[in-house]
Order: sequence, then C-alpha cells, then structure tokens
Amino acid sequence: MTLGQRDQATVTSAGVALAKAIVGVKTRSTPNHVDHRGTVFEIYEGLNDYWDEPVVYAYQFSVHPHQMKGWGLHERKLDRYTIIAGEILLFLWDDRPDSPTRGVVQKVVMSDRGTRQVTIPVGVWHLSVNLGDTEARLINFPTEVYHHDSPDRLLLGWDDPAVPVDIRAHLPRF
Repeated sequence: MTLGQRDQATVTSAGVALAKAIVGVKTRSTPNHVDHRGTVFEIYEGLNDYWDEPVVYAYQFSVHPHQMKGWGLHERKLDRYTIIAGEILLFLWDDRPDSPTRGVVQKVVMSDRGTRQVTIPVGVWHLSVNLGDTEARLINFPTEVYHHDSPDRLLLGWDDPAVPVDIRAHLPRF
C-alpha cells in the first residue's frame, strides 16, 4: 500500500503552464541584465508585441506583507502591472458574459524571478495578494488616465460569495 497522492504536473517539459488561461491576459518575463554593479530590466521599450497600446498614465502602488488588494474590475481600461519589488500572487477571474473563458480563475505569481509583467483585460476581476514578508511594489500603466469624478472600477470583497475561488484555501498564513 502506498501512502500519499500522486503529484500533478503544472507545466509541460518545455515549461508551458498547463492551467487554463483567460483570453486576453498577457504575461511577460523581462530580461534582467546583471553585472557587478547591480541589475537593470527594461519596463517599456516602445510599442511591440507586449506593449501594443500607448502608455498614457502610470502610477506605483504597493501591497503590505500578508495583505491583499481587490477584487477590482475595469469597464473601459486595461491594467498593465509591472512588479518592481517583492512577490505577488495575482488572482484573475473572468466573468465577462461573452468570453470563451468565462468562469476561469487564473493565478499568476509575479516576481523578479519570473513573470514580471501582466496585462489584465477589460472586465476581468483581479486581486493581488502579498504572501511575502516584505512590501511588494508595482507600477501600473493603465490604458486610460484615472478619472477622479467617475472612477472606472467596480469592487467586490475578497471573500464575496459570487467569486468562484476560496482565497482562504490559498492563504495558509492568514
């Protein structure tokens, strides 16, 4: 008799994730240039396959250790996150009525050792969780400026029963 449960593969032998991805979500690992003085990574190199819409606005935000921000959703603009420091577990939930991936929950670990940039499509709910012991800092390059008189953001509580994922199951330290 064997105890335990067989491990399930999460990536192919080529490193491609096996989990279902949400249509329109883009991720990117940027090259890090390292030498004896420190490191450099390029955030924005002009319009290309990843940056296919102009940069019109940018702001930095942070998530304190063992805290979360979200659920939030935008009705008009994309969010384009770049992580600068720390590590974030980003949850994405597709609740777009006409999306072929409606109902899919996608998890992306953002860190300087892997996925550094994520584009979140219009209409996709997102929640950022800092599982680490240091503050996580990110820059967002949304495709619209912030409208103080009419913010483009809908909010849900992190534990809202409408969300098809139990965040607590992924947060053993909380």
